[in-house]
Amino acid sequence: MWETLFSALALMLVFEGLLPFLSPQRWRKVFEQATRLSDGQLRFLGLSSMLGGLVVLLVLAG
Repeated sequence: MWETLFSALALMLVFEGLLPFLSPQRWRKVFEQATRLSDGQLRFLGLSSMLGGLVVLLVLAG
């Protein structure tokens, strides 16, 4: 189980690093826009991301 968890974490880090590596200027613009979002908007984005991930996991597992 730990191997799967760490593999998932490693894959997440790879995906997180793609945009700053491939397009640093675009990443900077996206990051600047994110800092201007309200707490509620950021929470909604976080919730949407978590729910999307859960849906993908359920589809893959089922």
